[in-house]
Amino acid sequence: MGKGGGCVPSKKRLPLVASTNDPPQTARDGLVPIEQSSPTASFEETISPPIGKLKIFIVFHSMYGHVEGMARRMKKGVDGIDGVEAILYRVPETLSPEVLEQMKVPPVDDEIPVISAAELVMADGILFGFPTRYGCMSAQMKAFFDSTGQLWKEQKLAGKPAGFFVSTGTQGGGQETTAWTAITQLVHHGMLFVPIGYTFGAGMFKMDSIRGGSPYGAGVFAGDGTREPSETELSLAEHQGKYMAAVVKRLAQA
Repeated sequence: MGKGGGCVPSKKRLPLVASTNDPPQTARDGLVPIEQSSPTASFEETISPPIGKLKIFIVFHSMYGHVEGMARRMKKGVDGIDGVEAILYRVPETLSPEVLEQMKVPPVDDEIPVISAAELVMADGILFGFPTRYGCMSAQMKAFFDSTGQLWKEQKLAGKPAGFFVSTGTQGGGQETTAWTAITQLVHHGMLFVPIGYTFGAGMFKMDSIRGGSPYGAGVFAGDGTREPSETELSLAEHQGKYMAAVVKRLAQA
């Protein structure tokens, strides 16, 4: 797949990551147009052979650390697949330091760099993580997607695999709709949405405890901000990292 992605899968399929928690048998059964100043690059021109390890960018916005916690565990999953590595990035913060202080937002880890839109082209796959705001992505993540207009104009992200993971305050707060409404961003770029479905196995069917996550991707319930991700939620995030890495690797070998 390389840096532009978008290869046609071969008929000889490589197995994806299999969960040890198999589900019960019954469960199996609008960007503003930009004035053209130069010819748009063709889709084929964005494809180049991979060099070294395949790279999955985990790009997130996290205000109180819940999404960041999942991102770090997700990186562990990606790095567990031979030939693939994950790189963590933050999106730019749009709130002023004064507002963040009033909201009692903890300081960020400076070891995780802030990403620019132009850097997305270097990824072989991308996992976007963000908290929900009224059932949709946070304004900070939306502002980042809005900054990708030049990439959209030149179709630099077409064919590149991408997935989502989210954080919500309540059980009905948007574990599915936050990811679902974000798919429009990928569609306009021609990217390939990679959901996890029910590949996590029996862990997707447990009802004995509160658990975030859905077939769209990993998730965590933050409550009032004091609830930390459970081990089940973190395990699902790690699984999504492994699953995404396996998909990207298979596409690169097609």
